[in-house]
Amino acid sequence: MTRFLFVVPPLTGHIAPLIGVAERLRSRGEEVMWVGDGQKLRSRPPEQRGFAALRSLWTDFLVPLAEAMVPEVEGAVAAFRPDVLVVDQQALAGALVAERSGLPWATSASTSSELSDPLAGMPKVAAWLDALMADLRRRYGGSDSLGDLRFSPYLVLAFTTPELAGTPHVQAPVAFVGPSLPPSDPGSQAAMPLIDPAKPLVYAALGTVNAEAGGRFLAACAQALGDRPGLQAVLADPQGLIPRPPANVRTVAYARQQEIIAAADAVICHGGHNTVCEALAFGVPLVVAPIRDDQPIVAEQVVRAGAGVRARFDRAGASQIGGALDAVLNDPRYRAGAARIRDSFRAAGGSRAAADRLAALVRTYVG
Repeated sequence: MTRFLFVVPPLTGHIAPLIGVAERLRSRGEEVMWVGDGQKLRSRPPEQRGFAALRSLWTDFLVPLAEAMVPEVEGAVAAFRPDVLVVDQQALAGALVAERSGLPWATSASTSSELSDPLAGMPKVAAWLDALMADLRRRYGGSDSLGDLRFSPYLVLAFTTPELAGTPHVQAPVAFVGPSLPPSDPGSQAAMPLIDPAKPLVYAALGTVNAEAGGRFLAACAQALGDRPGLQAVLADPQGLIPRPPANVRTVAYARQQEIIAAADAVICHGGHNTVCEALAFGVPLVVAPIRDDQPIVAEQVVRAGAGVRARFDRAGASQIGGALDAVLNDPRYRAGAARIRDSFRAAGGSRAAADRLAALVRTYVG
């Protein structure tokens, strides 16, 4: 029996892909333990974009999270005595402790944005990031390694496929396993029954966004949908930003997202990697309105794959959103593009393939 320690940040979108992998390992008789950090996240200014958002992500979240988690991961390693660590890209403490302990570790790339080397054209920003990681190593790693803490030299599990993410531009062994979709939550609020099962269904969700910015965009979505009475829509509105939706739009505080997407004809979202992959796993084309962080890169991947249309989150009004929605619903090329990605996901294997790769890592490195 092999022991796997999963190291994750307090972010649902980063934990979700590993749930199915952990269950696969347990079903094979392996032992799994999780370690994370339960502290309340420090909020980041919602208006930040570009380098300001990147700097805030690292200095206000990732580095403090690593500092807080190193003792927790060390304690878990001492108590559980794992053979292998499975480390989310943003849980840098896992990589630091694995290096210092001499344990093999795999990276969980819950988003594909870093695989494309987005800083290739910004050497000063890349050098700044390298310096941050080098400082973490000096303080916590005890290693002379110069490798990127976000990419294990043993294995990188990429929960996507080249058909969507393109060719990786990192010096690491990348295994494209496709999305590992979590089980649907039976206790969540479903948006069923539908208003009219004969009408095309649109699902719109933005995750957790700033109320002012999110409210403006959701209101524009609701208006665009209301202007199209031949459609029906489910709009995820956990903050209650749309109190009086049009007659053909149903708002829900918390939806069974996979069930709704499986029945949908189009999805409007902000480019979160999990939502995008869930839509494409069912062959559903997208209207993507990215906000920041990895979302613009994911949106570009969707457009490049011919599986959707990009909209401007800050500026798109009802007419622009409606036009993008008309395109993905009425032009068969977008559904064909989404179907190609769906087929690549199915062939990649998901959680089963990820568990197989981890088993191969054990055979190679665990004596």
